Amino acid sequence: MFNLLILKQAAQIPIRYHTGANNVALELVRKDKLREVRAGHDGTWAAQPGLIPVCMEVFSKNMGNTTNQIHSMKREDASTVTEEDLLHRPRGSRSLEGLRLNTRVGIQHLAAWLSGTGSVPLYNLMEDAATAEISRVQNLQWLKFRVELDGDDLGVKVNNDLFGKVVEEEMARIDREVGKEKFKKGMYREACRIFTGQCTAPTLDHFLTLNAYNNTVIHHPMGSSSL
Repeated sequence: MFNLLILKQAAQIPIRYHTGANNVALELVRKDKLREVRAGHDGTWAAQPGLIPVCMEVFSKNMGNTTNQIHSMKREDASTVTEEDLLHRPRGSRSLEGLRLNTRVGIQHLAAWLSGTGSVPLYNLMEDAATAEISRVQNLQWLKFRVELDGDDLGVKVNNDLFGKVVEEEMARIDREVGKEKFKKGMYREACRIFTGQCTAPTLDHFLTLNAYNNTVIHHPMGSSSL
């Protein structure tokens, strides 16, 4: 038995109001889809209907009339993967802007999730619960290990005081960006409470939305149904 291989969506979405930025976004999606099809994938997801022509173009050009690559694709490079490759520690810098973006995006997605929307466009990217999950886990790790922000030459270490100030400032920024009326009617304050609570928790919760379900699910007492 063989399974078709379909990869994730690219996060970029069409940018209708800016031709140049839109072309850059579409080219990033095109490169991502080309990498997927060359790796042996048989299909892909599209974050937005406007991306379907780009995805179809790449897969049709590289797969021709075949419906899958199960028997035609060979991955000799995969046979050389070692334990060291799988356990390779990520490299990169840590910045205050990264902490801010994690916080701002995490809160905004969770606010949308609490309102019944699973995926939401933020800063020209389609974000879902996985984004908020990554954001809160990274924030928690930076707080727990008091990491130094070395990416912008600040040299400060992440602690609860710094994080509290970042949360306050990013909530003010969200208020400005979405507008006071939407901010007031939305679930931003509740999302902020849940998100910051999970970032500063002594232990990592299994999943971000588990705690958030308490704000969306109505619990009915046993025997209350008339059916």
